[in-house]
Amino acid sequence: MELDKYADIAKKSPDDSELRADLIQVRAIITCPSCEYRKVFRNQYLRKDMELMIVALKVFDWLTCNRCGELLFLNLEYII
Repeated sequence: MELDKYADIAKKSPDDSELRADLIQVRAIITCPSCEYRKVFRNQYLRKDMELMIVALKVFDWLTCNRCGELLFLNLEYII
């Protein structure tokens, strides 16, 4: 998704722990309960940009499978 936007922050030295502490890494795994559909998305957000993550999750919440029409499951993994 927008990994390049914050890539320079993620590559900073450990001395810049203040910037790294503000970075939230999110992995969204979307799966279909009926068929074998599976898709993985990754993104990074700064804490000050938390509303961007909330908007993205609201969109994911209503996705349906393009193969069978079932409502998709959304599993999230965070690294804070």
